[in-house]
Amino acid sequence: STALMASIEGRVGEPRAKYIRSVQRGLWNQPTVLNNVETLANIPVIIKKGGEAFADIGTEGSSGTKVFALVGKVKRTGLVEVPMGTTLRHLIYDIGGGILNNRAFKAVQTGGPSGGCIPESMLDLEVDFDSLAKYGAMMGSGGMIVMDDRSCMVEVARYYTNFLCEESCGKCTPCREGLRRMLEILTDICEGRGREGDIELLERLGRAMQDASLCSLGKTAANPVLTTIQYFREEYEAHIRQKRCPAGVCKELTRFAIQPEKCIGCDMCARGCPANAISGGKKEIHAIDPEKCIACGSCREACKFDAVITLGRNDAAERGQQA
Repeated sequence: STALMASIEGRVGEPRAKYIRSVQRGLWNQPTVLNNVETLANIPVIIKKGGEAFADIGTEGSSGTKVFALVGKVKRTGLVEVPMGTTLRHLIYDIGGGILNNRAFKAVQTGGPSGGCIPESMLDLEVDFDSLAKYGAMMGSGGMIVMDDRSCMVEVARYYTNFLCEESCGKCTPCREGLRRMLEILTDICEGRGREGDIELLERLGRAMQDASLCSLGKTAANPVLTTIQYFREEYEAHIRQKRCPAGVCKELTRFAIQPEKCIGCDMCARGCPANAISGGKKEIHAIDPEKCIACGSCREACKFDAVITLGRNDAAERGQQA
């Protein structure tokens, strides 16, 4: 908020320490009230029906309703308004209709780019300010991105860290340098250059950013990394130790192969392959040429029989030697 006011005044959009509150001295050194439009939209309801009626909606400490942008791998996307305390399961399955193509749910990120990723085991979590903060997520901008079993959580963390690097104003060192170093490490992990100790280093960097960053962007920017490590640590370990992306997303760590016992020769995978890497005629068992394969994943998306599987870089090399 202080960076926004500085920008309006024509100065560099950098935050200042909030030992002086905006309601005391804000825009042009005048008392200033700054709220989200969603907050202001609640005021007429409170004036009309009273504070007690508003407090009766939601949970203790998180009154009223919340608008979420429900997007991602969910059947029904869009803006949804629900009482505070509604569970993630109700939002995703009852309102959103469940996971697209009936795939398995993997995680949901709440709160926008700085939000944490919540796993399937916590689908019955009630969505309010305190509950989300307790598990490393946040309400934030009200974004809710649903991911299925073909989402790589390491790549998700890398993607949002890259975005936040661009958003950082650069004023304070923990946010500016912490995000850049995190992005370097995550990129190395996704491209097969991950090393032992990288996970622990990411955790230390994240905690330092939370403790020492000046504004809320820096204090929350590590959430995607820290929560994916907390709830999906085995994916990080597979990338680093086995040089394998379990979700088949990171191209440098993924090779595709066809299981002969499941292939019916429908030819759908070959038709959609942009590299012409798949051989086999109609009603014949197909095969993927690892030398031509560009790991785009189009064959896996096209196959309706789950005949296409993912291999790690080391697995593919071993299979090639056996062949």
